[in-house]
Amino acid sequence: MEKIYSVHLGRAKCALDLGDGSERGEYVDQDYILSRLGRPHRSISLMYCYYPLDKEFPARISEALRGSKVAFQWDYPYDDYFPYLGGLGGSTDGEPFTFMRDIRRHGQDITLTLTIDPAVSDEHLAAIGDDLRSFGRLFLRINHEATGNWFAFNKRASYQEVADFYCRAVRIIKAHAPNVQTVLCIGGIEDQNAAEMVREKEFAQAVRETDIWSVDKYMALNWGFPYEMAEDGAESFFRSSVNEVYELSRCSFERFTYLNGGKPKPMVISEFNADGDVTGPYEQAEMLRLFCNKLTEDSADWLTGFTLYQFRDRGRLGLEMQDPNNPNVGIEQPVFRTYREILHEERFLPSMELGNEQQLPVKLRWGSSEDAEGIAIPLHFDAPPHFCELIFDDSSNLMIELNGRWFYRSPQAKVIDLMPAFFEKPIKAPADMTLKIFAPPASGENDISQPDGIYNYYYILEKLPRILIRTSPTSPSKDR
Repeated sequence: MEKIYSVHLGRAKCALDLGDGSERGEYVDQDYILSRLGRPHRSISLMYCYYPLDKEFPARISEALRGSKVAFQWDYPYDDYFPYLGGLGGSTDGEPFTFMRDIRRHGQDITLTLTIDPAVSDEHLAAIGDDLRSFGRLFLRINHEATGNWFAFNKRASYQEVADFYCRAVRIIKAHAPNVQTVLCIGGIEDQNAAEMVREKEFAQAVRETDIWSVDKYMALNWGFPYEMAEDGAESFFRSSVNEVYELSRCSFERFTYLNGGKPKPMVISEFNADGDVTGPYEQAEMLRLFCNKLTEDSADWLTGFTLYQFRDRGRLGLEMQDPNNPNVGIEQPVFRTYREILHEERFLPSMELGNEQQLPVKLRWGSSEDAEGIAIPLHFDAPPHFCELIFDDSSNLMIELNGRWFYRSPQAKVIDLMPAFFEKPIKAPADMTLKIFAPPASGENDISQPDGIYNYYYILEKLPRILIRTSPTSPSKDR
């Protein structure tokens, strides 16, 4: 390791984000997800609610009303997401902040979906902004699926009032946390023959004021889960086609752009999957593959990224299904392998651009999962390795990439075994590679006392780890 170079981590042509926890499943830690999928995502999506004026809050409403008769997931007084424990009079010691820190330590951004009572005061919104200031670039999806009729905020306010609240929340939260990028999630174009979006008049101003446009599009969904099965005669599920979902999403982007005076903004699909309850496990995987193939074939630059909903699910909307005997165990579904393949395809990979030679100590910068400055170290392998390890004696918090495989190094870890980088992509001859190292914040938060700390985290790397490469097993001693 005689030379080191700068390397810039940048955007993918189409970013992949991942849902992790919702009304249908619990949060799964990032160490497990990284080990199973092999690389980090652009962002991890968390789903929370904030109804501080309700007497039951901050209890999760299904637990507060345990034993009550409910026939539909959204029949509670407020949304059955995990309660947001920050806000006015709240604390950032608990959820979702513990999970947000875990996500950012592992080199990913946060997408916070937050359903909010439209009756909250400006002071409540300002407090949310203050909560989010130290978490770098953060995607905030306020009152998603806002043109629907199932969430509590839609039952408490008219569509115009919901749209006006969105604009008010955007202005106040961003005034306190300019690092936040707001995501407007509405129905978009729901019929290819429609000239306008659903509730277009009410949300036209929100379309212009938000940072990012979004729709939630499922290719199949049993929205009656867990109260109704997706069987013939049931009315709580639907099934669409890959092409229809693709075209409705594309048409939504075009209509968003029209409403914004012809100026495009980033467009994402914030919830996307095919529900195995409807399709079965094999066609679920096939539909995901067909959709991603179409994005690649069409070079679909209108879509900035999509969020797969979700990692582990109690039903069949996840890469894993939660084991009914043990919620800490996931049962891999066929879509898992398909998604892992997609995750490592060129269109969905972040860019890596090598720069100039560097000298230690080197100052590393973490702006976001799409804007970070790290180092690249050339490595040579004389033959396929039998051992490949990094040995540390410092307290750095690092994300490390080799041969397409990513590894996390916590400040406490002394040795990182890089051999999994060769299990699925073995080398069969001498090879040259680059080891890439980035330094996201060890605490999960930026130091906002620094001049640009609200946007960037910096780390001074004083020394490199020692690398151990062996191309044959260790020989036994002659005395044995």
